Amino acid sequence: MLKCSFGIAPSVLNVLPINRVLSSSLPVANILDTKPFVNILPFGMCSSLANPAVTAATSAALGVLTPMPCTPVTATPWVSPSRTLVGGSPIATTSAKCFCTFGGAISVVSTPAMRVKAK
Repeated sequence: MLKCSFGIAPSVLNVLPINRVLSSSLPVANILDTKPFVNILPFGMCSSLANPAVTAATSAALGVLTPMPCTPVTATPWVSPSRTLVGGSPIATTSAKCFCTFGGAISVVSTPAMRVKAK
């Protein structure tokens, strides 16, 4: 499960099994698993004024913040402290962060995988 600092609902991290590494029968994520609508799904509604849809709706509401549907725009990899590689890139740990172009900080809030010690 993921959360975004500007989203109103949790979301999920979808990890495709392309790297063929599993933990608790689930694919392990690496820092490149950031594709919007593939790996990172919307967080319900977005309240970031950096989102053009929110800005337009807020202007139309005479300055009253008006959240609009979330459209995650993640152009950079997860920031992860891990040195353990999966598919040639560091794994995305529960302490990893990903950033949306609209200013949201995306973080992991829970995982169904068992705890794996990675360096």
